[in-house]
Amino acid sequence: MKRKTSQYLLPDKKNNPIDSDYDLYPSHLINRGKIEIGYENLADKLVNEKVVILDGYIGVDWYEVKHRLNEILKDRGLKTSFYNIATCLKKENDIANITAPFLGGDDPIFGHKTHLELQAYFDESKLSNVALDPNADLNIIYGTGASQSKIAGYLVYFDLPKNELQFRMRANAIANLGFTFPKNHKQMYKHFYFIDWVVLNSEKKRLLPNIDIIVDQQRPNKPTWMDGSVLRKALRDMSHTCFRVRPWFEPGVWGGQWMKKHFKDLNQDVPNYAWSFEMIVPENGLVFESDGILLEVSFDMLMFQEYENILGKAANRFKYEFPIRFDFLDTFDGGNLSLQCHPKPDYIKQKFGENFTQDETYYILDTKPNAHVYLGFQEDIDPTKFKTALECSFKTKEILDVEKYVQKLPAKKHDLFLIPHGTIHCSGIDNLVLEISATPYIFTFKMYDWQRLDLDGNPRPLNIDRAYENLNFNRKGNVVQDTLISKPKMEVSGKDWKKIHLPTHPDHFYDIYRYEFKTQVSIKTLGQCHVLMLVEGTEVELQVNKTHKSFHYAETFAIPAAVKTYTIINKGSEKAKVIVSFVKDRAC
Repeated sequence: MKRKTSQYLLPDKKNNPIDSDYDLYPSHLINRGKIEIGYENLADKLVNEKVVILDGYIGVDWYEVKHRLNEILKDRGLKTSFYNIATCLKKENDIANITAPFLGGDDPIFGHKTHLELQAYFDESKLSNVALDPNADLNIIYGTGASQSKIAGYLVYFDLPKNELQFRMRANAIANLGFTFPKNHKQMYKHFYFIDWVVLNSEKKRLLPNIDIIVDQQRPNKPTWMDGSVLRKALRDMSHTCFRVRPWFEPGVWGGQWMKKHFKDLNQDVPNYAWSFEMIVPENGLVFESDGILLEVSFDMLMFQEYENILGKAANRFKYEFPIRFDFLDTFDGGNLSLQCHPKPDYIKQKFGENFTQDETYYILDTKPNAHVYLGFQEDIDPTKFKTALECSFKTKEILDVEKYVQKLPAKKHDLFLIPHGTIHCSGIDNLVLEISATPYIFTFKMYDWQRLDLDGNPRPLNIDRAYENLNFNRKGNVVQDTLISKPKMEVSGKDWKKIHLPTHPDHFYDIYRYEFKTQVSIKTLGQCHVLMLVEGTEVELQVNKTHKSFHYAETFAIPAAVKTYTIINKGSEKAKVIVSFVKDRAC
């Protein structure tokens, strides 16, 4: 079994969605070139080459790649020499030693982003001895890091979406770079996040301008691929129009039923859905389409090539890191999230190597009557007594009287709760939260988790000490209502539209607006990338230059800064409401 998940594999061809109101596989049509399917067609592209470099991401099934191509090329009558670049890796113990400083010791979740480059994994003496077979019709050097051989050749890059990498991880089908056997899944993910992804993203950026063929290897024995020049042209086109990433969904111990009910293309044979990664750059991919055939690449490829067009004024600060994320937290008929906070900017930089911190907001997209969020402390909070109560609850497994320490606030549709770093918070039951946030997304310090086990039946790790190094105990009492609940203000209006500002906290580097309109509204980007979602209504049509694209309720999409002006047309019978978020000018 190569993957362990309840989620469907991305189809190789575009299907008509069951639920026309939400597209699980949003795609970008390429204007020139085409996407091909299969190893046979790929082999046809290689037969006239003398040297081919098959490089790619961690998690790619190199056994499948090598054996399928070998069979086909042999049938073509070619004598092919394959060289596995993995034989040039340093010894596993040596790789363990150079990566250990970034793994956080015994910490179950957190490490520190590495400064290693891919060349550090390879034995230079072995690389210098890589030789081509003069008697072969075709020499192929393959494997993650194949370009480290320094041998010139036709470059084929195999990409793998981050969700499929994790599904392969859960099936124990892969291991970390340079290692033979898989670790515990939480430890493997930590190694991916802080080391493998950092190292291989840097290498992907280096290779991108020279890729001759890009391959999407997520479907066993059925890769899709296209010329690298077509990919680069498509990325350039995308940076001047609009884009939507491919979302992906995960169940969780507190997960709810809203997304199952509203997104009918999702696999319904799951207990719940807790998250939707609507736009989280380190995790999501971009899907391209030609003649109905789909090919996915990682979102960061767009940023590596086009970050200035994408981010505009914010490009100098954020470079290749897309700064804003959108995701759903679904607690409809589910449970409360864990009581948590996020790190201070200097803390996340020093401890984990991140360039900016996880400042969040909760936009309430939908809710049931009597729903609530937990936010900020009670006026009489005593930090020492609260910590004692947390630690006692952890040891004894007794239920904590959360409301004795933390405020419980009513949540209504379209409310916006502000959660800058250091703020204690969590969503309560029966909310569909659109979390608009700075991009870092794993740096949650849990203090209390309602005495639950995870979906595998294990205790969920808590981070009480880390939380106490970051908690802001001044966010209490009336300060919470005054500073952590956004106060909407109409800034300008027209015949049938309004522009409403939903002010964020001074600690947030991004701002949020809501446009409400009956027919249409035109918006200027003013040099910023806009991230949008239709939060009320059924469908809108986006007009960007000569491009027309439809988006439905709860779909996230982005307008690059290179676009000067865009128009949103309401295609439904009721008033449309669209959320727009972007980096504040003063934060660039």
